[in-house]
Amino acid sequence: MTRSSTLTGRKALITGASRGLGLAMAEALAAAGASVVLTARHEASLNQALNQFRAAHLDAQALVLDVRDEASIAEAVAWVQAHWGGLDLLVNNAGIGMRTVNPDFLTTPQPFYEVSAAGFRDLIDTNLTGYFLVAKAFVPLFLAQGRGKIVNISMNHETMRRRGFIPYGPSRAGAESLSLIMAEDLRDAHIDVNMLLPGGATDTGMIPAAAKAEIAGRFELLSPAIMAEPIVFLASDASNGITGQRLIATEFGSWQASRPQ
Repeated sequence: MTRSSTLTGRKALITGASRGLGLAMAEALAAAGASVVLTARHEASLNQALNQFRAAHLDAQALVLDVRDEASIAEAVAWVQAHWGGLDLLVNNAGIGMRTVNPDFLTTPQPFYEVSAAGFRDLIDTNLTGYFLVAKAFVPLFLAQGRGKIVNISMNHETMRRRGFIPYGPSRAGAESLSLIMAEDLRDAHIDVNMLLPGGATDTGMIPAAAKAEIAGRFELLSPAIMAEPIVFLASDASNGITGQRLIATEFGSWQASRPQ
């Protein structure tokens, strides 16, 4: 990955950053010069990711963080305040996928009335309530600074109405509504809130290995690296004042080209 100084001095925290989209975004931010905190629930996978960053001489730290646990989130906020004194970018990315409620969701869709209440609650608590809790905890820091940026990761609208995609679809639809309202609540405070999504099925741990083989015959999975360019843009001064937007990574180039200069 090519390094630059675009984000030198910037500080970013990414949830769910030990693999997949979160790891790809963290790598892009660090390669652009930012100091990055990787967070995830599992210490072993976090340490593995952190070792990759340090081997590449990228500025990164790792914190165990459960986005469903307010005490765990508060510890992360306290770490940021104690070690950095502030934060420039929060990326809400941590989530779990349909495989947690139906391992065969791509080949044998399960109707909503067969989804367990426990499975529904667990996914919503992570993918939607987790975004709310983490943002709620860090926004007071942004308000005290008088600035800040939040990026909430989402998915295609097709996912929100696809057969057998409860509760994942509702979790992402809810996160989009949450993002739009957050943007309005924080607009006057000069805190930008935007959404970012890959733009297609992506090669992450949310797709079971067996399903990948079947998918390969129909279409090509996107690389998580598709998120690199737009997340660096959203962390930079070039995005100042842009808020309430839904950016699709596969269409980022055309979106930029269509913006008024």
